[in-house]
Amino acid sequence: MGKTDLIQRIIIKQGDITRENSDAIVNAANTSLLGGGGVDGAIHKAAGQELIKECRTFGGCNAGEARITKGYNLKAGYIIHTPGPVYKDGKRGEAQVLKNSYWNSMNLVKEYNLKSVSFPAISTGVYNYPKEEAAEIAVKTVIEFMEKEKYIADIIFVLFDDDNYNIYNKTLGRLKDELH
Repeated sequence: MGKTDLIQRIIIKQGDITRENSDAIVNAANTSLLGGGGVDGAIHKAAGQELIKECRTFGGCNAGEARITKGYNLKAGYIIHTPGPVYKDGKRGEAQVLKNSYWNSMNLVKEYNLKSVSFPAISTGVYNYPKEEAAEIAVKTVIEFMEKEKYIADIIFVLFDDDNYNIYNKTLGRLKDELH
């Protein structure tokens, strides 16, 4: 399956990731995995109290790594938790850590044989990652993963705000154009 076919598996939509019906949703978690602000807080609230109990069993998670839990009160069967990098100046390996967040999340999608996964815009909120660069890393990483690992899933980027929604649409459109 070529890059053009893989790009067709990517959907960009605006909305609330906690309402997604995909096999898994990805949580832009903090390293404690115990909830926080933004999408992390929303997922913990929507999933319910059982989620925090399961997250405590991990003892945290380093930035760029990923852990999987049940979805509890969500429509999604699983939640993949990945702390993205806190953006300082782009010279401290932030791009590689962000790529690792997407790659390691996709590894869990493959390991659990999931057919669909919904991602937020990891690290673009309070972690201040530049949105255009983050979108580029996100889209290219999931395509590269599917290509290298020969594992195809439906990828949904669920963006909460207009800014990220527009940036992801532009990024995906540009990548489609580059392949033609």
